[in-house]
Amino acid sequence: MSADAMLKRIEGFNQAHGGGVIVRKAARGYTLLSERTGAPIARLRPTDNSDTVQVLWWNGERWGASGPFGIAIMALDRVLDYIANEPDFWINA
Repeated sequence: MSADAMLKRIEGFNQAHGGGVIVRKAARGYTLLSERTGAPIARLRPTDNSDTVQVLWWNGERWGASGPFGIAIMALDRVLDYIANEPDFWINA
């Protein structure tokens, strides 16, 4: 999947769920920020598999593992649902 296609899918999910998230392409992935506060929500890094991404969360100092067993890797659609429904991502938003 091209970078532009992934960006469009992330932005489309955001719009379909009422917005509130700024999506920025940066370095090797995408940073999701709260539109209201500007606080980091999540960082998505594409893997070599065209539809999967690594999910990172902001620990207050840097991007780190999003789960107790390391960095979560899953399909983009599943990741977007995971972030939208997991309160830990929204603590600072």
